[in-house]
Amino acid sequence: MLLFSATIFVSAQTDSRKPKKPSDPVKTKPVLTENSLDAPKVKSPEKKNERPGTVGDENQNTKLNALPVIEKSGARSAYFYEFSQPAFIISQITIEHDENGKGQISFLKKGLNETITDPIQLSAVALERINNAAEKLNFLDSSENYQYEKDYSHLGNIKIKIKKEGRTRETKFNYTTNADAKALADEYRKIGQQFLWIFDINLARENQPLESPRLFNALDSLIRRDEVSDAAQMIPFLKELGNDERMPLISRNHAKNLIKQIEKKLDQSKKDQSK
Repeated sequence: MLLFSATIFVSAQTDSRKPKKPSDPVKTKPVLTENSLDAPKVKSPEKKNERPGTVGDENQNTKLNALPVIEKSGARSAYFYEFSQPAFIISQITIEHDENGKGQISFLKKGLNETITDPIQLSAVALERINNAAEKLNFLDSSENYQYEKDYSHLGNIKIKIKKEGRTRETKFNYTTNADAKALADEYRKIGQQFLWIFDINLARENQPLESPRLFNALDSLIRRDEVSDAAQMIPFLKELGNDERMPLISRNHAKNLIKQIEKKLDQSKKDQSK
């Protein structure tokens, strides 16, 4: 018994002289707060950034009023449109393009501090309507004031400028009774609505696909009211959306139905023209 006790005592003394391993730190779950770096983040839209799937675009960064797309195209003519109303959700829209329809759209949304810019390519149909309206107005040679006698600036102010063959003319109005000036402004408004929708749907499919059904309902309404510049130009993009599995099934089906709706309208238009 004495020998056994001595052995235990020596063993205990030996263990006490061994260096102890540092204890592992206690792992705790991070507390997620609104401003925490560990909190899950929702990807926010980058300013002045191109969106994949934009109709007729080329990936390149652009800046407002710099016109790099127009200058690099070597075109002889340039067209400028601006709409502004600080009280609106989209408080400013600027469309700039060359005679081939290549250019950019810039817009400012309420609550954002920076202007967002995307490249655009206008369709031949849209360009034809713009040029026809400008020719009927004899825009470059005329000095006519298109502004109505009363001020309707609460509806938004419009600025249109055309540079062609070394000549430049700019006009401003917020309401007009001139049919051709109204047609020119309406065409640019429809171009803006078409490409703003493309921007919004691209943003939704990247970050919030569940927002897409609401956006498709909005596009459906715009097309039925003839409030987009060229619905046929959107068919390739709608086909892409209809096959994008990131989108909810209801949105993919709506995209395919819109294609059928647009094609049916095109066929009817061709039949009417052939009569």
